Amino acid sequence: MRRLPIMISSFLLGSPAFAHDFWIQPQMFQAAPNAAVPFTLQVGHGTFRQRWGASVDRITRFADVGPAGVVDRRAVLLPPGGPADGSVAFAAPGTHILILQTNPAESELPSIRFNDYVKVEGLTRAAAERAQTRRTDSPGRELYSRRAKALIQVGDVTTPQPHVTQPVGLTLEIVPQQNPYSLSPTEPLTVQILYKGRPLPQALVKLNNLDFDARPIEVHLSDARGVASFNPPRHGKWQLNVIWTEPLRRNPKADFETVFSSLTFGFAAPPVTIRP
Repeated sequence: MRRLPIMISSFLLGSPAFAHDFWIQPQMFQAAPNAAVPFTLQVGHGTFRQRWGASVDRITRFADVGPAGVVDRRAVLLPPGGPADGSVAFAAPGTHILILQTNPAESELPSIRFNDYVKVEGLTRAAAERAQTRRTDSPGRELYSRRAKALIQVGDVTTPQPHVTQPVGLTLEIVPQQNPYSLSPTEPLTVQILYKGRPLPQALVKLNNLDFDARPIEVHLSDARGVASFNPPRHGKWQLNVIWTEPLRRNPKADFETVFSSLTFGFAAPPVTIRP
């Protein structure tokens, strides 16, 4: 695993063309059993962050993976435009994983914007393919879809939660190797990136503080096993995200198939010490 210096220009990070971060934003990451947890679906970062706002029909999977198994939660999704995109309650104490998957949509960017996007997001296969086929100066056409997971801690449970560190079958998936809610303050959080069920090396993985998300806090390349490690504080709301793309052959609509994936989790604020 290799850490990269954060040298991405503020222009590129702030440009709407690069507002690809997508995640499930629960109102709270720590909840009591059976308590309602409203959530929104967010896209972008910094000043370009906004509600996703797409049709519910684009969501092909929305489920809860918990201590007792998998529960389909598509019925809680609401039409866009309200104060929340849905609300879910968890009966079983433990760590629950909300998972979301969308169907593909089409995107086309002018060549300069697409080339910059490919560079910033570390999409080396797309860059190599465009250079090899001499299409670097052509518009970038892709079919893109989204995957997201959110870890919500329900109740005060200290027993192991082995499902948290297991893949849930997403095309591109960030799989924590430890439960973030069981780590000590000094332990790093290690994640493995899987693409189509296999470890994905050389993927650019970013850690964002969701309260101050204009630029990543940490950026790492996954190693040969698809692994990267991060050190998020044990307070605040956090998002990990990764993007991967593959060339498409003989597809009239797009040259690449791109998947965006995220993992969110969060901790309660530390107690405030009042000094006399």
